[in-house]
Amino acid sequence: MEQFEHKNLAVVTLKKGEGRTIKAGGMWVFDNEIASVAGSFENGDIVIVHDFDGYPMGKGFINENSKIRIRMMTRNKDQVIDREFLTMRLRDAWEYRKKTVDISSCRIVFGEADFLPGIVIDKFSDVLVVESLALGIDRLKPVLIELLKEILLGDGIKIRGVYERSDAKVREQEGMERLKGFIGESFDTKVEITENGVKYLVDVKDGQKTGFFLDQKYNRLAIQRLCKGAKVLDCFTHTGSFALNAGIAGAKEVLGVDASELGCAQARENAALNGLEERVKFQCADVFELLPKLEAAGEKFDVVILDPPAFTKSRKSVKNAVKGYREINLRGMKLVKDGGYLATCSCSHFMSYELFTKTIHQAARNVHKRLRQVEFKTQAPDHPILWCADESYYLKFYIFQVCEEK
Repeated sequence: MEQFEHKNLAVVTLKKGEGRTIKAGGMWVFDNEIASVAGSFENGDIVIVHDFDGYPMGKGFINENSKIRIRMMTRNKDQVIDREFLTMRLRDAWEYRKKTVDISSCRIVFGEADFLPGIVIDKFSDVLVVESLALGIDRLKPVLIELLKEILLGDGIKIRGVYERSDAKVREQEGMERLKGFIGESFDTKVEITENGVKYLVDVKDGQKTGFFLDQKYNRLAIQRLCKGAKVLDCFTHTGSFALNAGIAGAKEVLGVDASELGCAQARENAALNGLEERVKFQCADVFELLPKLEAAGEKFDVVILDPPAFTKSRKSVKNAVKGYREINLRGMKLVKDGGYLATCSCSHFMSYELFTKTIHQAARNVHKRLRQVEFKTQAPDHPILWCADESYYLKFYIFQVCEEK
């Protein structure tokens, strides 16, 4: 059995009182938590981690270029990191998806939450898209893809192509180049998928992230029942996913808005694919500029959907993000007819549930609206939330009925 670790592993010893994250069940050891490293290693190698008193904490891969110095692979010091171990991790991830989500298109591996830190693998129909963000897991990428294809084939799913979208800036913090391109043979990178009865052409080469946001799958489904016969506004529509769910549910009129001309062009293409181009229209505009104009024109909607990009990707910019979320929610509420519905979300990990909820409450108070919560949801189960890894929880999604104060 091929192994991916050396015989004589370096031993990393933590400082006394450190290692709180991994002691709570998490996957990361930070650079300032380490007291010493005994033995030789190269960046990306597997090492053994000991607590300050020599108690074994498990194994992970090390990278001196990163503040996240070690990403844990196993809590068992005797576990060998080999093909059998990786097969077990991948099979566990796949079996979990088979029980919890529609697997026609889904995220099969979600990094730390699937105990394979630093790698994401999405399946769009019969195509895999891989995003590798950490050096140690990057070395294992070829074998992980090979093993996953074998597992899927065992269930009668033949993968016709693999595309790499390891082009995120965070790779540079790991001392790696940003990569994008085919792994193996080339293929048509426009992939047709069906989700919630809606067809999409997913552009795995030039679409955002890995090509399509699978995490909102069941949140998009949740708005369908509100949209029959409704006039709907979908803000930050990207490639039209919420707008098309409204259309397929029988909305009489849908306007999707996005600042990206490419996004709007793809959304129109998706509308035509579903025969919805007469009822679902798209406009390229800045949402922050358009909402006050719609209000001034006296426009009202039965359903308003706010699905913005992350307004903050760090703790430093949270204050500005709060202003942005408050502004769009305030404007969105003003455009909802009395008794209509607002769907609103945040995909920023740093915009906590408590802060997001408080921000929406402030917006409602500022425009004298009463909110009746219909439901609160988060990311789809193929993006599992590992309770001891805070970074795995990022998506917050509310549906409210918006009522006038009277």
